[in-house]
Amino acid sequence: MQRGEEMMKVFINGDSIEIPDTVTTVSELLEHFQLDQKVVIVEKNKEILQKDRHNAESVLDGDQLELVHFVGGG
Repeated sequence: MQRGEEMMKVFINGDSIEIPDTVTTVSELLEHFQLDQKVVIVEKNKEILQKDRHNAESVLDGDQLELVHFVGGG
């Protein structure tokens, strides 16, 4: 955490997580968790978001998010 950076609390996959308040969009959230290069399904406050909305969709304190990404293997 950088000096002067505030934290906000969101709920991700049912867990309370603190993230920097500089994370303001779903795209930035995915980057923060290094998921921006993966195929991720995002549900925000019980609404599934289309990928083309990730840049415009805000992340606010108290939001409930579900992040589902696919892992290969066999």
